[in-house]
Amino acid sequence: MKRRNFISVLAGAAAWVAAARAQEQRRVIGVLGSASSGAFPGAETAFVRGLEAAGFLEGKNISIEWRWAEGQYNRLSLLADELLSRNVAVIVTFDAPASFAAKASTKTTPIVFLTGTDPVEIGLVQSFSRPSGNLTGIFNLIAGLGSKHLELLHELLPTASTIVALLNPDNPNAHAYALQTQAAADALGVRLQVLTAHTESDLKAAFGIMVQQRANALAVIADPFFIARREQVVALAAGHAMPAIYPIDYFAECGGLMSYGSKLGSLYERVGTYAGRILKGAKPVDLPIEQNTKYELVINLKTAKALSLTVPPSLLARADDVIE
Repeated sequence: MKRRNFISVLAGAAAWVAAARAQEQRRVIGVLGSASSGAFPGAETAFVRGLEAAGFLEGKNISIEWRWAEGQYNRLSLLADELLSRNVAVIVTFDAPASFAAKASTKTTPIVFLTGTDPVEIGLVQSFSRPSGNLTGIFNLIAGLGSKHLELLHELLPTASTIVALLNPDNPNAHAYALQTQAAADALGVRLQVLTAHTESDLKAAFGIMVQQRANALAVIADPFFIARREQVVALAAGHAMPAIYPIDYFAECGGLMSYGSKLGSLYERVGTYAGRILKGAKPVDLPIEQNTKYELVINLKTAKALSLTVPPSLLARADDVIE
């Protein structure tokens, strides 16, 4: 073999070995969600941005395995087991159902979660300051927003006598949200009707019941099923001339009347940084649960006009964003 060819072979072999070693050193992150990819615009990008801030770049020193249940919560356990079979270094979960599925599948692999209900109250961890076992994460209070949703609806519609809370019965947040909302309804002197839906046919049936019961307004709980079908939910509300408040701005952006909740992008980024800290060697028990405290009100004036509603100036003044 000529010297030049021999050197080329050696260089090629060295490059192959370097690439193989880099592949071996690349850590695998498993992501488990109840909805579908793209259901939360910008969420995946924000999560990756959080990892990058912690020094982890996809394709360089990490790879990410995504698993989505497409709204079928009964698939979550199988998907969690699939991720574990890939020897993931950490599992990241984007909602409470996925968090419980991951917890049931492993007692050792670290889990970083994002949940909308008190993680101690629902049994994910035992303590905020020192979470037990292999879980830690971000708590985005959703259940406690039920009273705020009703207060905002009542301010917009002071004569409303019947308000519907729409829940997904499969969501661990549903019961706490219903209790909070009922307490607020009692305080405001309005009748609350709780309706549930976890299929598309359930959604259509629920809106039919609202009309039959002569409901005046609707509050929708944050749930992956509803968020993934936000355009359908908003269209049903518009078709039935039903004023509604939603849990995140995605709904208002696609025509929903009002939303009150957190900016999810920043939360997904925080989940990414937490996962990065785990990859750097931190243990879940040493990472306190972080609670989100920032919420934003968005009002869609175009939808208000279509519903022949006049939004009080006091409500507009408090809005963080107004869609005109």
